[in-house]
Amino acid sequence: MRGFLIRLLITALGLWVADQLLPGIDFTGPSALIVSALLLGLVNAVIRPILIILTLPLTVVTLGLFILVVNGISLSLVAWLVSGFHVAGLFSATLGAIIVSLVSWGASAFVGGSGRIERLHRVEVTGRRIDG
Repeated sequence: MRGFLIRLLITALGLWVADQLLPGIDFTGPSALIVSALLLGLVNAVIRPILIILTLPLTVVTLGLFILVVNGISLSLVAWLVSGFHVAGLFSATLGAIIVSLVSWGASAFVGGSGRIERLHRVEVTGRRIDG
């Protein structure tokens, strides 16, 4: 449960950063932000895989770049479902999805599977040479 809440907060952080950086994305309040983060997780788990399968030929032709558009469509769908979340268009949604992905990726690097904050360990490499 703790891991779920941490991931929800990370997604909400990504949405907030997208709101701050892009003029085409707007939230009316913190409750809309949290509901959008929850719904985005649900859409990414259920609907996004279906969209990826349906658009697979187009994704192959564009060498995978169409996945960015699929992510934008997922974000637009969430904005359509949540009344306090507004996205200006598909371009803003695609850029917003990229920002949310980058923030989530960066923040998730410090969170383990159980939701615990992990320390980064320094690894030292010895200069030993092995001859074969």
